[in-house]
Amino acid sequence: MKWIYVIAGVALYIKMLVFPNPSTDMAEVSIVDVIVQDTGVSNAVSGIIFRNRLYDTIFEVVVFTLAIMGARFLLANEQPSCTIYQFTDHPSVVLARLGATIAALVGIELAIRGHLSPGGGFAAGVAGGTAIGLVAITSSPKWMEDIYQRWGAAIWEKIAVLVFIVLAVLSLVGIALPNGQVGTLVSGGWIPLLNILVAVKVALGSWAAILTFIRYRGLL
Repeated sequence: MKWIYVIAGVALYIKMLVFPNPSTDMAEVSIVDVIVQDTGVSNAVSGIIFRNRLYDTIFEVVVFTLAIMGARFLLANEQPSCTIYQFTDHPSVVLARLGATIAALVGIELAIRGHLSPGGGFAAGVAGGTAIGLVAITSSPKWMEDIYQRWGAAIWEKIAVLVFIVLAVLSLVGIALPNGQVGTLVSGGWIPLLNILVAVKVALGSWAAILTFIRYRGLL
C-alpha cells in the first residue's frame, strides 16, 4: 500500500513541474477594488470574512459557542472557589470602570461601522468582552450573575447564533439584500447585520466564560 502513496506523491511532483499553473495578467486588476465592488462594503476584510469565506466564519462562530459550552461542562463537577480575587482599592476600581466604558463604546462603534472602517464583529465582541471583564474584576460575582440571569444573556447569545446561521445560509444560497451605496452605513447587504450578530455572540459568550471562571477558579 505504501508504494501507491509513493507513486502518487511522485506523480504529483511531476505534474507540478511539467504542467505549471496557468498565469493571468493581474497587473491592472486590484483585488481590493474587486472585493469592494462585489460585496458593497468599503472594508474589504469584512467583505472577505462575511462573503468570500463565509463558510469559515460560520464554523468559527460555532466553534466559539462549543468552547463556551465545553468550559461550563468541564468545570461543572468542580467545587466553586471560596476565594475571589478582585480589585478593591478605589483608584483601581475607577480606572477599571473607565476602561470598561471606553471598551464598550469602542465595541458598539466597531459593531455598527465595522463594514466601513477597520474592525468588525469579532473585534467588537472582544471589546465588549473586555468591558464586561473589567466590570467583573471590580464588582460582586453575585451581582454580575444576577444581571446575566435578569437580562437573559444566555438566551440572547443562542438567538444571535441561530439568526447568524440563518442569514449566512440565505447569503450562501444567493438571497441577499441590496448592496446599496459603498461607504454608507446601510450598505453591504447582510454584512452589517452579520457584524452586529457576531459582536453580540462574542461579547455574551465572553461574559458566560468570565462568570464560569470566576465561580470555579476565583480568577479571570
